[in-house]
Amino acid sequence: MSYGEHIGFDSFMAFLSVSLIVLAAVLFFLYKKRIVQPEESTVDVAPITKLCACPYSLMDADAATDGFNQRRIIGKGRLGTVYAALLPSGELVAVKRIHPRLVLSNAGFGFSSTLKWLSLAHHPNLVSILGFSEAPGERIILMEFVGGTMSLDYFLNDQDSDKATLLDWGQRLKIAAGVARGVEYLHEVVAPPIVHGCIKPSNVLIDVKRCARVCDYGLSFLFPFDRRGLEGYVDDEYWVERRGASKECDVYGLGVILLELLSGKRNGDGNLLVSWALPLIREMKFCELLDSRLVTPSDVKPLVRLAKVASACVGNSRKNRPSIVEVAAILNNVEMGLSSSAT
Repeated sequence: MSYGEHIGFDSFMAFLSVSLIVLAAVLFFLYKKRIVQPEESTVDVAPITKLCACPYSLMDADAATDGFNQRRIIGKGRLGTVYAALLPSGELVAVKRIHPRLVLSNAGFGFSSTLKWLSLAHHPNLVSILGFSEAPGERIILMEFVGGTMSLDYFLNDQDSDKATLLDWGQRLKIAAGVARGVEYLHEVVAPPIVHGCIKPSNVLIDVKRCARVCDYGLSFLFPFDRRGLEGYVDDEYWVERRGASKECDVYGLGVILLELLSGKRNGDGNLLVSWALPLIREMKFCELLDSRLVTPSDVKPLVRLAKVASACVGNSRKNRPSIVEVAAILNNVEMGLSSSAT
């Protein structure tokens, strides 16, 4: 073979090698695409989306409440006044108009961004936040309207001897578990977690099915160290160490609610209910603890478990307090036990 023929042969073999490599790469790519493509096209993975609060103008809120008409008022609290409101779409909502003093003390705070974050919480035991409005001197929150509701505080303390609306033991255990599930969702599912900041009976609505619906979560930034309405439902660390709201503090507030459900008494300033109830629980004097308006059930084990959970929530420091996951697990178990025994 001549020198020129040798070069031509080598060139041909090099070209052939490169062509085979390219062909192999193309075939491999097509093979992988054939394997992967059907898997990608047949699996319908819908993105997980949650509705975010919508901004409303002050004129919208004004029109929906008939100019914040007093006849539309359905509640008042430390945050502000709540109105029944009708949107142009025909949807009935609850409109909370924040007290002017709280608006002024939080001027410049990221109200809209905070409300959008809080509105990501959607759970059967929560009252959803639907929208908001802000203007100079005004802060307004639009919430889900829960029809036919009163607060847990009303059912426990504001009805005197009205037996028709008195919550029985089964309903109280159901409510306890419902509040725990709502708080657990805020702490463990929402990202970043939401600390309620003021777990108390007036922030728990009871709907027509006697289901607990926690409201006003995450709004403690409006009044971080205002004692009005907080005393009795936050732990000592909140005030003494100025540590403010926390998950552990929410668990304390839930413990107080459990004590109120058991005793039918309100915890006032100075934690009088806690001081009275803890020794009774430790000494197993449950007959003295339980609400005298109700007949003591033949099986008191569920109530004893509820009392022990309450004691763990309010009788320990933040460091030694049970988590909401532990509390919710026990209360769910108690509720399920009642359901199974009823059937």
